[in-house]
Amino acid sequence: MKHFKFKIYAKIIILQIIVIFLMSQLVPLLLNYPPNSEEAVFQSQIEPFSHTMQYLSLGSLYIFLYIIMIKILFRDIFKYIKKDKKSLSFEEINKIRSKCLNMHFKLTLTQVVLLIFILLVLFFSLNAQVDLCFKFLLVYFSFFMVVIIISNVLIRNDLNEVIKSTYQIYNDFTDIENPTKFYMSLLFNLLPFFLVIIITITLLGYSRVCNSIGESNYYYYKIYLDNFNTNWNSVEDLKAELNNIPLKNSSDYYFIYTNSETVCSSESGKLSDFFIKYANTYLDQTSGRVYEYYGVAEEGYVKQLTFANGETGYFGFKYTTTNLELSMFFISITIIAMAIYTIIIYIWCKNISRNVSEIAQNLSDIAKKRNLIDTNNLPILSNDEIGELTVAFNNIKTITRENIAKLHENQDMLIEKERFASLGQMIGGIAHNLKTPIMSISGATEGLKDLIKEYEISVGDSDVTVEDHHEIANDMKTWIDKIKNYTEYMSDIITAVKGQAVTSSGDIKEYFTVGELIKQVDILMKHELKNSLTQLNITLNVDNELKLYGNINSLVQVLNNMVSNSIQSYNGKPNQSVELVVSQDNNNIVFSVIDYGMGMSSEVQNKLFKEMITTKGKNGTGLGLFMSYSNIKAHFNGNITFESEQGKGTVFNITIPLNK
Repeated sequence: MKHFKFKIYAKIIILQIIVIFLMSQLVPLLLNYPPNSEEAVFQSQIEPFSHTMQYLSLGSLYIFLYIIMIKILFRDIFKYIKKDKKSLSFEEINKIRSKCLNMHFKLTLTQVVLLIFILLVLFFSLNAQVDLCFKFLLVYFSFFMVVIIISNVLIRNDLNEVIKSTYQIYNDFTDIENPTKFYMSLLFNLLPFFLVIIITITLLGYSRVCNSIGESNYYYYKIYLDNFNTNWNSVEDLKAELNNIPLKNSSDYYFIYTNSETVCSSESGKLSDFFIKYANTYLDQTSGRVYEYYGVAEEGYVKQLTFANGETGYFGFKYTTTNLELSMFFISITIIAMAIYTIIIYIWCKNISRNVSEIAQNLSDIAKKRNLIDTNNLPILSNDEIGELTVAFNNIKTITRENIAKLHENQDMLIEKERFASLGQMIGGIAHNLKTPIMSISGATEGLKDLIKEYEISVGDSDVTVEDHHEIANDMKTWIDKIKNYTEYMSDIITAVKGQAVTSSGDIKEYFTVGELIKQVDILMKHELKNSLTQLNITLNVDNELKLYGNINSLVQVLNNMVSNSIQSYNGKPNQSVELVVSQDNNNIVFSVIDYGMGMSSEVQNKLFKEMITTKGKNGTGLGLFMSYSNIKAHFNGNITFESEQGKGTVFNITIPLNK
C-alpha cells in the first residue's frame, strides 16, 4: 500500500512508453510505409513533426488525460489510503471494496471514450484517403485496446492489495454485489488480443500482396521505359512515345514533370509533393521505384529526363498497388476471422466458466448445507488448473462430509448431555415435589388405620348407632379421596418426568391441549420457582381446551428453558416474577415469557440463535436456547423472537401455527 498513487502513475507512463516504441516499429510494417521514408531528414521536408514526435505527442496526450481520469476515479481510494483505518465505518470500507472490484469496468469505459476522442483527433488531422484513415484507425484502436487490458491487469494487482487491507479492519464480507460472469470477464480480457493478432496478420498480408503487385507493375513499365530513346525536343515528343506503351491496368497513367509544367495522361492523375520529393531524394537508391504518401497504395516507375533545350524533369508511369476487389477480400477475411475467433473464444470461455461455476455452486451448497452427503464427487474433466481445482474441491468435500458426521455425533452427545443435566436438576426438584404427596398419603393411611380400628371396636356395640357407622364411612371416604388426589398429582409428575426423560426427537406427534401443556410446565418448574423465590404468573388469553399438534414434551422443554432463563436473569434476587402469557394472533398461538431482569447486551442479541451463546459464564453453554430455537423451527414450523433492553428485562415470543 506504500506509494500506491506513485505506482499507479508509474505503471501508466512506463506502459505508454513501451507502446509508443512498439508502434514506431510496427506501424511502418503494417501500413507498408515507403522504404527510407522514416528518416528524419526526409520527414522534415514532408511534415512539420516527425513520426517519433507525433507518437510522443499522441502518447503524452493520452497519458495526461489518463492520469486526470485516474485521479477522478481513484479519488475515494486515494483518500482511504491516507485515512486512519480504525476510524472508518463498515459502510465506508464496503464502499471502498465495491469501488475496487468494479474499477476495471469504469477504467475500460472511460479509456474507450478517451480512445475514441484521440482517434477522432487523429482522423481529422490526417489529410489522406479514406482507406488510409481506416487502416490508421484500425491499427491505433487495436494497439490501445491491448493497452487498456494490460493497464487494467497491472492496476488490478494494486487494487487487490487495497481490498486485502479492508479485511484487516472488517472481516464480515460474505456477498459480492453485482457479480459478473466469469466467462464474460475472460472473454473481455482475451478477445482484444486475438483481434490484434488478426488485424496484424491481415495488414501484414495486405501489405505483402500490395508490395508484390507494385513490384510486378514496376518491372512491367521498367522494361518499356528502359528501352526508350532519350532524345526529345519537347513534352509533345515524349507524350507521343508514352502513348504507344500499353497500360497494364486501366487506372494506370503516365506523367511528365518539369519545372514548368506537369502532364498526366489521366484526368484524375496527380503528383503529390511527397511523390516528387521522394523521387528527388531516393530515385537512385530505389532504381526508379517511387512511392506515394505513407500507407497510400500507389507507386510509380520514374526516370529522369533532359530535353534538347536543357530543361530537366521526371517522367514515368504511376499505378495503384491494390484494387477494390483486393481490399474487399481482406476486409471480408478479417471480419470472418474475427467472427469465427469470437465464437470459438466465447465457447471456450463458456466451457471454462461452466466448470468453475459447477465447483462454485457445489461450494455454495456446502455453505448452505444442501446436497452434500448424497451428492457424488465432481468428475475431473481436464488435467490443468481447473482439474486441480476439481480435485481440491472433491478432497474438501470428503473432509467436509467427515466433519459434518463428527459434528452430528458431537451435537447428539451435547444434546444428550444437556438433556441429562436438565433431567438431573429436574429430578432433584421432582423428588421434593413427590415428598409432599407421599407424606400426605402416609398421613391418610394412618387416619384410615385409626378409623378401621374404631370401626372394629364398634362392631356389636349397642351404643354405636347407624349414624355413627355412616360418619365413620364418610371419614374413610374423605381420606380415600385425598389419597386419590395425591396419587393423581404424583401420576402427573411421573408422566411429565417420563416425557422429558425419553429422547425428545419430536418424531411422536399428537394433539394436546393448552391446559395439558401449561399443567406440565407448572409441575416441572414448581421446585425451581420455589427455591428461587420467584413467582410464575400464567395468563391464558385462549381457551384452555385449544388443541395444538406436535410433540408436547419438546414444547414443554422449550417453555421450561425459557422460564428457567427468566428466573436466572434476576441473578438470585428474591421475590421476583416471571410472566407466561398465552394468546392467539390470527392463525398462530403465541407463548410470551416475560421477565424484568438484567436484559441482554447488543452483542449478545446480535449472536442469539446464530450460535451457542450464554451470559452465565462457566455455568452455561448456550445450548439450551439454541436447541429451543431449532426445536420450534424444525418440529413446529414456528419461530422465536425477542425484545430486550439491558437493565429492564426481556420478552421471548414463541409463535406456533395452529392446525385447524
